[in-house]
Amino acid sequence: MGPLEPKVNELIVAVICFAAVFFAFAKFLVPRITRTLEARQDAIEGTIERSEAVYAEARQVHAEYQAELSEARHEAARLRQAATDEGSLLIQQVRAEGQRQRDELVASARAQLEADRIVAEAALREDVLRLATDLAERILGEPITDERRAREIADAFFAEVDADSTAKA
Repeated sequence: MGPLEPKVNELIVAVICFAAVFFAFAKFLVPRITRTLEARQDAIEGTIERSEAVYAEARQVHAEYQAELSEARHEAARLRQAATDEGSLLIQQVRAEGQRQRDELVASARAQLEADRIVAEAALREDVLRLATDLAERILGEPITDERRAREIADAFFAEVDADSTAKA
């Protein structure tokens, strides 16, 4: 007998052992392996689904963030433009007010200068008249009593000087 011609009793024992091992594997081990593989498959699929859901939610949150960021940038640009416009308007108002105040000060100063010039001219004329009268009295050696006549002569002289200075200007 050789390996190709087995003995019947050994063959029966081998078939019974094989059937017992096969039955034990099929009854106990294969269902456990199947459950373990299914649990792993479910865990993998669940993890993939959860990760896809988390990824989709992250994309949505990112899109919302980008939209809010874009809106905030737009609002900041609008506020900057409004502040620039308001600043320009305030600068124009301040300039206009400064120009008005400057014009008022210049007009006031000119009026004051003109008034001071008239007062100084009148005082100077009086001083010149007094000095001229004193000089004439010294030259003549007697007091000049006709003050009205001296004033008329001085006024005529000043009118002639004013006419000459106006003609030169």
